[in-house]
Amino acid sequence: MPGSRVARRRRYLVCEPRHFAVRYAINPWMHPDRPVDVSLAQRQWRALIGVYRDHGHTVETVKPEPGLPDMVFAANAAVVVEGRVFGSLFSAPERRPESVPYEAWFKSEGFEVQHPESVCEGEGDLVPAGRCILAGTGFRTTPEAHREVQEFFGVPVIGLTLVDPYFYHLDTALFALDDENVAYYPEAFSPGSREVLARLYPDAVIATREDAMAFGLNSVSDGRHVFISPEATALADRLADRGYVPVPVDLSEFRKAGGGIKCCTQEIRS
Repeated sequence: MPGSRVARRRRYLVCEPRHFAVRYAINPWMHPDRPVDVSLAQRQWRALIGVYRDHGHTVETVKPEPGLPDMVFAANAAVVVEGRVFGSLFSAPERRPESVPYEAWFKSEGFEVQHPESVCEGEGDLVPAGRCILAGTGFRTTPEAHREVQEFFGVPVIGLTLVDPYFYHLDTALFALDDENVAYYPEAFSPGSREVLARLYPDAVIATREDAMAFGLNSVSDGRHVFISPEATALADRLADRGYVPVPVDLSEFRKAGGGIKCCTQEIRS
């Protein structure tokens, strides 16, 4: 199997962490009394962008806006399938203004944009996985938004319930390796959702809690290379055993806000 995986060139949208900070607490990772090193965050973010480009991927940027410290987490802004954009309606009032500059960027690039009626946090809870979209709920995105997404894209949406507040978004507990398989941490999900995942992905790569707490599942895969937290060593070994190529990228400063590699990366699927 090693060497059989095929990378596909991807197009990513990101946002510079110029105004990154932890000013409020909307997940268990956030502690406003712990200062953020913005210079370190910028260096880590630039390293991620460099790694993407070194692997042949296209990276585009949206301008960061003052007063929006979480705007760096571009994945939460939308989900894009076949060139159509389903935007975000954030659960936390502090983040709701983020949707405006992102939707403006997509419209300026000629995309059709649908703004949700229900709380929906983009790729944070919506993971395109081949023929379906895996959709998280339990802490942020609502089941009503899942129905909106299915009606908009005409793609089957499979709801999964998250139960551990440390894994408040689906993209902290699961990521798509390619169109056929995923990696995930089972205990982040309700018993019924675990059964669904086991049926859908009998050959999934299973992560430990240690991997998940290191944001190893907040990873980005191009089908061969997996851009992953360097602390998720056991998960990286499992991926390598399956023929994927782990590419460690340290985004540890963003963990202070509950974010990582995938949180900073919106994939534009045309």
